[in-house]
Amino acid sequence: MISYAISDPSILHFDRLQEDLQRICKRADYILYRDKDNDDYANFAVTFIREASRYDFSKILLHGDWELAFALGADGVHLKSSQIENVRDAKERELFTIVSTHSLSEMLRAQKLGADMLTLSPLFASPGKGEALGPKRFAELVSQIEIPVIALGGIVSDSRIEEALSTPAAGFASIRYFA
Repeated sequence: MISYAISDPSILHFDRLQEDLQRICKRADYILYRDKDNDDYANFAVTFIREASRYDFSKILLHGDWELAFALGADGVHLKSSQIENVRDAKERELFTIVSTHSLSEMLRAQKLGADMLTLSPLFASPGKGEALGPKRFAELVSQIEIPVIALGGIVSDSRIEEALSTPAAGFASIRYFA
């Protein structure tokens, strides 16, 4: 089971970065630096990768910018669903590539382009993320895909993790679980 921490400013603060990374590392295999509103994302990413590399994360990823991920030596990139066509660019640079998906068509397209892994969301209700798929529909979609799919959306407790893992998910991703 893969445990994937998606960071945002609510769980990862650069004034206490080491403490936050240490806390997250105890529960996560992968970590993503995601901060959609940071105008200085590239400089913060340098610090993030340097500091996260001191911990036992299997994968350290950047959000949305495969060129920056490659330039900074990140393990990979997590692309938004609107960036599916960038999978080839990321894979040409040997970046581990995860794509956010919300439908079977997105999942199939990302898989065809060579993505290593997908997130599918929202599994459960999550603020601002639309109608939840629920475990049954989630399982139906995942069963049609050959690459690993990570459950995302509304996974905020151990009981929600257990529910997510009762599906064919390869693991789970969350922001709030790692807070």
